[in-house]
Amino acid sequence: MRLRVEFTTEPFDLDEAPAHAVAAREVIEAADLDAVDVGPFGNTAEGGSDAVLAAVDALLRKSLGAGATRISLQVNVIGEDGA
Repeated sequence: MRLRVEFTTEPFDLDEAPAHAVAAREVIEAADLDAVDVGPFGNTAEGGSDAVLAAVDALLRKSLGAGATRISLQVNVIGEDGA
């Protein structure tokens, strides 16, 4: 199964990316995902279910450890593997 994850971390800082946002970006960019889009107000990534779920686990742990006070995420099924 293929999944898409969309997420944001808070608190926001419009002047400089906070440590928790940098941690989340590093996790997503290092994961075995495709179609990664990282932005200041929202982030998305797609991939196989195992890769997305592992990335979400690491993202939650590292972002919270780096000071995030809220992480909003949504995971959608977007197709079957190979589709």
